[in-house]
Amino acid sequence: MRDFSADHRWLSLNTATVRKQGDLLAIIDACARHGIRAIDPWRDQVSLIGVGRAAQAARDAGIELSGYCRGGMFTSDAARRVEVRDDNRRAVDEAHALGAPCIVLVVGGLPQYSRPGSEPSKNIASARAQVEDAIAEMMEYAKTAIMPLAIEPLHPAYAADRACVNTTRQALDICDRLDPGRTGALGVALDVYHIWWDPDVLSQIKRAGKDRLLAFHVCDWLVPTTDILNDRGMMGEGIIDIRSLRRAAEQEGYDGYSEVEIFSIGWWARPMDQVLKTCIERHRTAV
Repeated sequence: MRDFSADHRWLSLNTATVRKQGDLLAIIDACARHGIRAIDPWRDQVSLIGVGRAAQAARDAGIELSGYCRGGMFTSDAARRVEVRDDNRRAVDEAHALGAPCIVLVVGGLPQYSRPGSEPSKNIASARAQVEDAIAEMMEYAKTAIMPLAIEPLHPAYAADRACVNTTRQALDICDRLDPGRTGALGVALDVYHIWWDPDVLSQIKRAGKDRLLAFHVCDWLVPTTDILNDRGMMGEGIIDIRSLRRAAEQEGYDGYSEVEIFSIGWWARPMDQVLKTCIERHRTAV
C-alpha cells in the first residue's frame, strides 16, 4: 500500500467539500496554494463560470481532474426520458472538455425524487431496470468521447431518493452485464462512506480489479450522525476503517487519487484554508 504520510501527492479534492466557501475559481486557487494537484468538480459549480473558463483555470493552476460529478439521476417517468438522456449527454461533453478521466454516476432512486415532477412510483425493481437501460444508452454516447462511466453505489439509506444501486456487488453486476469484455468503458467509484458497512465489500473490490476501480472517495462516518446527507466526518473523526478499504483497492492495482469528499454543515462553516489544511493532515494520518 502506498505511503501517504510524507506528502499529499495523491490527494484530490472533491469540490463539494468546500462548496459553501467559494466558487470553483476560488477553490482552484486555494488548491494551488496548498499544493493539491487534483480536483473533482461538480456540474453546478462548472456551470456558474462556464466549462471553458473552468478548464482554463485548472490548466493554469497545474491542476488535473480525478473525476467529474455527476451524471445519472436516470429514473423518471416516460415524459422525461429525453430530458434525462440529453442531460447525461451534456455531462459527457462537459467532462470531455474538462479533461476528466471519468464521470461519476449517482444513478437515481424512485422517479419522483430523481426527476421532480415525474409520476410517483414505489417500484424500486422498475427503477433499477431503468437505471441499467439508461447506463447502456449513455455508454454508447460516452464511447465517442472515450469517457469512462463510474457507477457509485450509495448507502441503502439513499435508495429512494438518490441511488437504487446500493452495494458494490450491484454496481459490478451492471458492469459485467453491460461491459463483459472489460473494455474500460464502465466501472465503479467507491466512496468509503457508502461501502464501509457492507460485509461483502472486500471480496467485491477484489472482483472489481484494477480495470473497474475508477475512483476512490474518502471521508468518515460519525456516530451519532445527525444528518444522513450533510454530516459526514473528516477522515479520522469517525468509525470507518479507511486504510483497510484503500489497501484492498491498491492490492488490486488501484493507483489513482484518494479523493476527499465531505458533505458537512460543520465543515462548510469553516474557512476554506482551514478545511484544506485539515484535509491534507488527515490524508497523511488517517487515509
